[in-house]
Amino acid sequence: MTKTIELHLTSDPPLLSVMRAAVSKVCEIAGFDQMDTSKIILALDEACSNIIKHAYKGKTGQSIIITCRIKPSRLEFILEDEGEPADVKKIKSRPLHEVRPGGLGVYLITSVMDKVKYSDGTEVGNRLFMYKQRPKDAKK
Repeated sequence: MTKTIELHLTSDPPLLSVMRAAVSKVCEIAGFDQMDTSKIILALDEACSNIIKHAYKGKTGQSIIITCRIKPSRLEFILEDEGEPADVKKIKSRPLHEVRPGGLGVYLITSVMDKVKYSDGTEVGNRLFMYKQRPKDAKK
């Protein structure tokens, strides 16, 4: 059975603390330990920060919808915004050997999550899908 939680927030950086608290609880319900939970929260935080910075160009008050689905075998997150569509072909992390701040969000997201998929850009805004296998000993 799938358990679904949907978060509606605006593109105001202080509200990301609410998202982090909610995702922490979702991960706890899904059976993740504290270490994996922290990594998942970091991935979601980076994704939301990228929405604010790139899709909304720093503009506050814009819509971000996060759907969390706890399925028997995996945890799914879908992030939706109505911002400037991303060019999916250009979404990539900077080379790790370049020592400078920023540009590692995509690397963090893809290294934490088991699968990451971006919408194809044919619709309004953006949609990001992130999946993480649940621990084998998690209660279904």
